[in-house]
Amino acid sequence: MTLSDAVQSTPRLPLDQEGGPVFTAPWEARVFAMTLQAHEAGLFAWHEWAEHLGAELAKDGDGGGETIGYYDHWLTAFEKILCGKGIAATDTLGDLKTAWDAAARATPHGQPIELNR
Repeated sequence: MTLSDAVQSTPRLPLDQEGGPVFTAPWEARVFAMTLQAHEAGLFAWHEWAEHLGAELAKDGDGGGETIGYYDHWLTAFEKILCGKGIAATDTLGDLKTAWDAAARATPHGQPIELNR
């Protein structure tokens, strides 16, 4: 699948005037690229990805009152598809999130975040 194919077949993907994906933070571009790489490595079919992302996006309309960003949904869908296929473990992902949050809080502004802090 090409980037163009991925862009055209991804639900509600924010696009710029030229039809390319729009990212508001570096992590969004990274998770987008990781998803494409995982697909290209054969970890999941694109229709599976679209179903997972679509299910996450649909949660904004569940009446819960909170609307999260598009790439927050993307990240959640990516984690769920990886865990569902046994590629990643939910508890490991949770531990990594906790470690990154702690490292970010311990990092002075403007310095790179290091996980070993």
